[in-house]
Amino acid sequence: MRTSLLGLLTGTATLALVASAAQAADLPSRYSPAPVYNAMPAFTWTGFYVGANAGYGWSTGTSRYYDPAFGYIGSGKSGGFVGGGQLGYNYQFGMFVLGAETDIQYAAVGNKGSSYGTVYYPGNSDGFFGTIRARAGVAFDRALVYATGGFAYGDIGGNNAYDPLLGARRNDSTNGGWTLGGGVEYGVTNNITAKVEGLYVNLDTRSNYSTSSYQAIRRDTEFGVIRAGVNYKFN
Repeated sequence: MRTSLLGLLTGTATLALVASAAQAADLPSRYSPAPVYNAMPAFTWTGFYVGANAGYGWSTGTSRYYDPAFGYIGSGKSGGFVGGGQLGYNYQFGMFVLGAETDIQYAAVGNKGSSYGTVYYPGNSDGFFGTIRARAGVAFDRALVYATGGFAYGDIGGNNAYDPLLGARRNDSTNGGWTLGGGVEYGVTNNITAKVEGLYVNLDTRSNYSTSSYQAIRRDTEFGVIRAGVNYKFN
């Protein structure tokens, strides 16, 4: 009798516990579920990019004409607008970034000679240049500080000399040389970056006028450039 009663009580208690647990499972939890965390993609400099730039350039070389009767005469420098486009590729490993970039620019920075009577006069300052450069820098998250250098080419303006019999002469040709510089670039978004960059460009000296009487024997095509640019980076 006692055994049957004890079994009945035990079974009743077990059923009560099961019912309570089921009822508690149906009640709303007093604790909010853990929020789902969507991590933002980490910024990387790795990838191809294309962009545009604009800035100012100034000539640092000199142009001189030579007349056997008067010696060297005519020398001058000029500066003006620089603008164009660029494309390149970066690869990031750790904090370091290596890359390559090429650009093509309009540049109003040609040397201009001074006039001397009706014989010598300044030439135009319009021209172009381009570069093919390596880039190496250190990244601080979205900020990149870099150095750059490589091959440069272009035809930057030119002086004209005037002979009353032969008229004005200027030989248009593209010269090669080198460039060095550096800059700072910042990732505004994961795809858009903005930069400020400075370059020194040195193209070969060449003659651009020659007759039996008048000779333009020196033209140093050297100039500095400071420019700002925007790039679109392909992920």
